[in-house]
Amino acid sequence: MRRQLPDWIDAYMRYTQETEPPVLYRKWVGISCIAAALRRKVWLPWDIDGKLYPNLYVVLVGPPGKCRKGTAMSSGMSLAKELGIKLAPNSLTREQLIRELADSSDITITKDKKYITHASLTILSTELTVFLGYDNKQMIMDLTDWYDCLDNWEYRTKTQGADEIAGVWVNLLGATTPQQVQSALPPDTFGGGLASRIIFVFEEDKAKKVPEPHNSPELKDLRQVLLEDLSMISALDGPFKVTREYMDRWVDWYMRSDETAPDMPPTFEGYLNRRQTHLRKLSMLCSVSRSNDMILTKEDWDRALGILEATEVKMPRTFAGVGTSKNSQLLVQLMDYISTKKKVSLSEIYQDFYAYFDSPRHFKEQMEMLANQRFVKAQQNGRDTYLIYQTDHKLHAMFGGATTTQP
Repeated sequence: MRRQLPDWIDAYMRYTQETEPPVLYRKWVGISCIAAALRRKVWLPWDIDGKLYPNLYVVLVGPPGKCRKGTAMSSGMSLAKELGIKLAPNSLTREQLIRELADSSDITITKDKKYITHASLTILSTELTVFLGYDNKQMIMDLTDWYDCLDNWEYRTKTQGADEIAGVWVNLLGATTPQQVQSALPPDTFGGGLASRIIFVFEEDKAKKVPEPHNSPELKDLRQVLLEDLSMISALDGPFKVTREYMDRWVDWYMRSDETAPDMPPTFEGYLNRRQTHLRKLSMLCSVSRSNDMILTKEDWDRALGILEATEVKMPRTFAGVGTSKNSQLLVQLMDYISTKKKVSLSEIYQDFYAYFDSPRHFKEQMEMLANQRFVKAQQNGRDTYLIYQTDHKLHAMFGGATTTQP
């Protein structure tokens, strides 16, 4: 059977275009839906004996109540749920989650008559902090292990000793706020731990206001077609193949990756080291979005890179509140304040946040921090200086007469 849609992600974006969540939220939810449907039945052969599976850990980040994180997630995952894809409940203990994973075990007979034993589970968490719990290191270690899709994962039970799950595959779609990141993810996860395996999708506000929800006959028809094509995607199995053009793109990017990596704070060092893995996984999902052929082309690579680069523009704001000092939390409040106003004078900022600053020097240091993160640019107007919010964060602000521009 042939697909009805030329591209599943594009169609999903049309289906959700009259909703309030930001574009990147909707796009990553659509991508996560495809990953959930594929499960551990498809893979990309890599290295000598290695296999890369298309599971993702995606976390939507934004201020509470402003970005419609829950709306974005429910629009997409309702399709996966209707299709019968195994979804973990929102709030579980570690033992309950392990049982959910074990109970998802299945045997798939591939089109070439081979057997695949796998335990494939998608975790859907609208409140990541609630799901992980406070400083729950064991749960974090489990998720870190599961991301790599171990052939066999061993765990210990309280009553029956050691047990094992074959063919682990876990996909995660969650949501949180910048203020909650610190309690959900301890600092030791930032380097090579769980945080490096997560794609954080940050937005500061909803895309638009939709006072009257749309549910036209055309949208109902499109939803049905999305569901039918997603069912076809869920039936795929076996290895991906790569074209020569795809490998040429990959080799060129990989050899220049240190030079072209985005400028991110130290908390993202682990993420940057895993960026190549995120891109190859995303390439598979882009390929499946457009076709059942399971062939990676240069267009799949270009699309995956474009989506990830667009996401990385605001990604550093995720960890702006991480740290024990009051300055970390103050910086988050200042960012939310400036992004809402778009343009605001230094005198107005000082007046509104006067109680938070220890001294004029403390105020200047915080403004310089915003500049160093390329969050604002400065504009002189008479005797006052205005800070202008940079939606693309490409510019250094001007302080002390120095302005630096990044290409």
